[in-house]
Amino acid sequence: MNDDAETFLFDLLKTPSPTGFEAPGQRKWAAYARGFADSVESDAYGSAWATVKGRDPEAPTLMLEAHADEIGYMVRHITDDGYLRIDRIGGSDWAAARGRRVTIFSDRGEVLGIIGNTAIHLRDRSGGEKAPEQHELYVDVGASSAEEVIEMGIRVGHPAVYTDGPEKFGNNRIVGRALDNRIGGFIIAEVVKALAAGDHRPESTVVALNAVQEEIGGHGATMATHRLKPDVCVVLDVTHATDSPGIEHDKHGKITLGGGPSLTHGTVNHPEVVKRLMSVAADAGIPLQHEASSRSTSTDTDSIFQIGDGIPSALVSLPLRYMHSVVEVADFGDVEKVIALLTGFARSIGKGDRFAVEI
Repeated sequence: MNDDAETFLFDLLKTPSPTGFEAPGQRKWAAYARGFADSVESDAYGSAWATVKGRDPEAPTLMLEAHADEIGYMVRHITDDGYLRIDRIGGSDWAAARGRRVTIFSDRGEVLGIIGNTAIHLRDRSGGEKAPEQHELYVDVGASSAEEVIEMGIRVGHPAVYTDGPEKFGNNRIVGRALDNRIGGFIIAEVVKALAAGDHRPESTVVALNAVQEEIGGHGATMATHRLKPDVCVVLDVTHATDSPGIEHDKHGKITLGGGPSLTHGTVNHPEVVKRLMSVAADAGIPLQHEASSRSTSTDTDSIFQIGDGIPSALVSLPLRYMHSVVEVADFGDVEKVIALLTGFARSIGKGDRFAVEI
């Protein structure tokens, strides 16, 4: 990873983009992609896509998709004594929320808040102790009344995210919040950058879609796919690395951080697209890990494959430890292998390719 790419990645990860409020991060993504893509466009709700035109107009159009939004919180109520009650945005883990700092995005700019944590000396632990329920969480913004909170520019409906940013970690790794899935947006941008470089463009036109609102049901991917109508799609998201203590492989499978991209099989994953991805990986010497999808993938793949007459789709995942926390961990070696896999897949598609199940 060169310095420009690393700067972009860390800037993107630092930029808050909770579901429904993704515009700041999308502007950063689009500005970067405009440096090499043939065009960058967006839709009414803020999904953005970058296009590299292929050499053959009769070749299938490939869409590479990631999602731009992150989990967070939203102000639900302001109490008379100046505390905020909050709802979750997406799958925020409220069990780990106490004592954490959050940034609230008010009408007057950013406001620092603290999710309250009653001292251990004062809590009733006689019958054992459970984490508070989500509705029991409150945020202290240093105010003594509702009027003071309102003077800060805070109202019901304002979003908040944890303050924790990205850092390099250990041997060639990264830790921070919102790697799910802004690191995916980084990866598809780097694929487009690689495909646009030099004289040897792919035969196929490639559209990299960075979609909004995945964390609450894949709405951005649905809207944009209706508009873009690709012939084939590869979705990139994160998956659980299950190599840390306490995770049962019998229940959750075995995915190793640093073990390479994970490829999902079953349900919405088209067998011919999966087969091609495996072939590209084998030819390039890229190690693959494998996951099973018996019902759904719980990613944007579920929203994309059924658009129109059906879009042959597959899910590639980046292993991630401690998902939906402020200490999500990814391996840069895995990132590089995913970029190589998606770039190779894009270059493999030619005029004669039609991904269909023969009956």
